[in-house]
Amino acid sequence: MSLKEMALKLDPSCTTNSLSNYLWSDAPDENKWADCVHCGMCLESCPTYELTGQEQHSPRGRVHLIKSVAEGKLEVNEQFMDPVFTCLDCRACTTACPADVDVGGLIEEARGQIRQAMPLTGWKGSVSKLFLQGIFPHQNRLNSMGNLLKFYQKSGMQKVVRKTKLINVMPRHLVEMEAIMPEVKEPVRKKYKNEKVIKAKGETRHEVSFLTGCVMDVMFSDINESTINVLTRNGNDVNIPQNQTCCGALHVHAGDRETGRKLAKQNIEAFKDSEKVIVNAAGCGCAMQEYSELFRDDPQWHEKAEEFSAKVEDITKYLHDTGYEKPKAKLNNRITYHDACHLAHGQGVRQEPRDILLDIPGVEMVHMPNADRCCGSAGIYNITNPEMAGAVLESKMQNVPEDVEMISMGNPGCMLQMAIGVQKYGKNQKIVHTIQLLDWAYQKEGELKEGE
Repeated sequence: MSLKEMALKLDPSCTTNSLSNYLWSDAPDENKWADCVHCGMCLESCPTYELTGQEQHSPRGRVHLIKSVAEGKLEVNEQFMDPVFTCLDCRACTTACPADVDVGGLIEEARGQIRQAMPLTGWKGSVSKLFLQGIFPHQNRLNSMGNLLKFYQKSGMQKVVRKTKLINVMPRHLVEMEAIMPEVKEPVRKKYKNEKVIKAKGETRHEVSFLTGCVMDVMFSDINESTINVLTRNGNDVNIPQNQTCCGALHVHAGDRETGRKLAKQNIEAFKDSEKVIVNAAGCGCAMQEYSELFRDDPQWHEKAEEFSAKVEDITKYLHDTGYEKPKAKLNNRITYHDACHLAHGQGVRQEPRDILLDIPGVEMVHMPNADRCCGSAGIYNITNPEMAGAVLESKMQNVPEDVEMISMGNPGCMLQMAIGVQKYGKNQKIVHTIQLLDWAYQKEGELKEGE
């Protein structure tokens, strides 16, 4: 029995196209590759092509492979899987492309086909299922994981593990991640669970809803707290829907589009009464703005997804567009800015965070060459592809100006990856979220007033 016949037997929704070797529904959309003329304008923008020099690891090479499977010229196999999953999905190629070919969308759709044809097995399959389906979609389980991490940090166990070198039994890239793991604090969703609305400080100008995220609220709850502080300081009532869930970005990147759809539906329902959905994690915001891509074959949910996505906005763009109070206290820091891929290339938000930083008195901005070059985080890419991620990070860190004290950005994955880079390459910059700096300036302003 052929693979096509087996697929049709297992799943009647499989395509019956006699040529295509994509066997399931939701296959890569030919409209996305139709405008690609293989001109090569994308080549210099691609980190994996820069490092390998191999055509199959370039954007146009991957587009050609994806198209070739649709035309029945290639099979969905290991040789096809490798370049598709080696892609960082950073979207820089679409920015560089004169025809705006959506390579990222094609990559994600192709990964969905690969994971149905070639499911992960063994320990990789078990770990993937545990985290993507067993933990991330469930806030109570995420909170339990956070409590375990907090115990690990506070009980002295972390010091013992590091001092005795027990940590070195783990793979090197996981050791590097453990070394820069932020202090785990109380999630804001738990902190504000009994408050229907967190009221604005002063006159209410707008009411917004806030996506707290999954890993974001466990590992970076202090950034979520800063986001709430800044929003309320600027006249926004903040609502935190308790039935929200993980945005699904990691699932879609991993090829688990079905779970991605389930999470998207839950968020669309959770925020259905919201006029604006504020996000402080670039990857989450980009994924949520692209929910309609998951429902191409479902007219009802496609329309709902489009309506929802129109509400989603990054915190820096929202503040920039609606207006914010410029702080009066000086921070006196030399700062450079890193463009998170899914903020700059995915959402087109570049100048807004820079303008916010420049509005903080005492901040001196230092230009970072290739600021929008990927750092190698790419969701969980630095876990699944540690060698390539490490090479991309090394290239990125070479562009960090030597004479800055802080590196600002707008995505938690980038923050962890860049923190590894700072430690690994002997630098001493502090990694910060853009919105934290604005919050710190407001706080310092308040402290100065109290001291008068």
